[in-house]
Amino acid sequence: MEREHDKFHDQSRRSFVKQTSLLAGGLLAMPVLSKANFFSGSSDVIKVALIGCGGRGTGAATQALSTKENVELVAMADAFPDRLKDSYDNIKEALGEKANRVKVPEQNKFTGFDAYKQAIALADVVILTTPPGFRPIHFEEAIRQGKHVFMEKPVATDPAGIKKVLEAAAVAKSKKLNVVVGLQRHYQNSYRELYKRVQDGMIGEILSTQVWWNQGALWVKPRKPEYTEMEYQMRNWYYFNWLCGDHIVEQHIHNIDVSNWFMGATPLTAGGMGGRAVRTGKEYGEIFDHHFVEYRYANGVVMNSQCRHWKDAPSKVDEEIVGTRGRIFCDKGTIVSHKGKVLYQFDKTKENNPYQTEHDELFAAIAKGEYRFQDAERGAEATLSAIIGRLATYSGQVINWQVALNSGLNIQPQRYAFDAPPPVLPDASGNYAYAKPGQTKYFTT
Repeated sequence: MEREHDKFHDQSRRSFVKQTSLLAGGLLAMPVLSKANFFSGSSDVIKVALIGCGGRGTGAATQALSTKENVELVAMADAFPDRLKDSYDNIKEALGEKANRVKVPEQNKFTGFDAYKQAIALADVVILTTPPGFRPIHFEEAIRQGKHVFMEKPVATDPAGIKKVLEAAAVAKSKKLNVVVGLQRHYQNSYRELYKRVQDGMIGEILSTQVWWNQGALWVKPRKPEYTEMEYQMRNWYYFNWLCGDHIVEQHIHNIDVSNWFMGATPLTAGGMGGRAVRTGKEYGEIFDHHFVEYRYANGVVMNSQCRHWKDAPSKVDEEIVGTRGRIFCDKGTIVSHKGKVLYQFDKTKENNPYQTEHDELFAAIAKGEYRFQDAERGAEATLSAIIGRLATYSGQVINWQVALNSGLNIQPQRYAFDAPPPVLPDASGNYAYAKPGQTKYFTT
């Protein structure tokens, strides 16, 4: 018998996904790729380009080159030469005996805002790990050029970016291009086993979900006299929404995605509260230091979501799924009845490194000429869920999913260049304006 949350999933996804067919027309020029098109030339080498050479990009490239397949890194791109050099050196060091898989000559090291186009052209697979504000245009270009993609989460920072990702996702399907998004819990053994048991009815119908990403403070890079405002914000991308989306989007997306996954649905609305209680200095740009959001699904189930960055406060990164017959503590890999009886316990000795598994499975499929991964829509769903949470806490409004998706809200700069003005500028004292709940408005729901 069809499970209730599957029905709600179908209803809530239908209006979201059907728009891709309306959006995709302009990019559908290239033919569907066959197995022979997967690699450059007759060699079985899978050529990789890294777009975004920060810590996550360095890690993702290292993981791609650590797979069993015949993979080589042939091109790199970043806005900053120093970031690219550090990443190149760190990848080679991390690979050890496999360092010979790094084959990036100087002419294949590209810097600047348009560097991604040149690097993408040299590869079969593209790793997209820049700050997420750039993800929509980079993903669009990779798909336009007919490349398989691994891209980090989130996939956008505003609804206009989500639309662009959906458009490119539809084209990726038409070309049979594999796309993996770095929401790694979908590739983690314990979460996969817990999800199977939800599907088998072990906890009954889901009644509520609780999700957390609570941690301490993060890095800040001091301003230097030679920085333009654009470079300063790029160097401190975490604290500016056009680049990061706020930490509810950049980090808490993982936990929100787990709730959506286990529910088989996306939220209809988001309402909540947030602010800058502790992290108030000018160095923290415009983002909040805490968010609490009440998400409501179509069947009435509520997801309570909280994330914060408070130094010396308890940390918690986890999800709890409550059903009619029991509840799941995801981080522990445990399912218990409402009387406390353990119904299932994942064997932690069988846990994997999901960051590595993402790449193992992606590159194995590509090597075999298989079309297996279509993560882009799911990544867009999780990202938009987090975005409407941010819009809700910033404004104090209840934000409707569909209204937000169709709003056209775009927070990107008009021009990507180091001498261009970013969307938000500091005042004479160096402080940035930030949202005020009750005063900040977005759109009528």
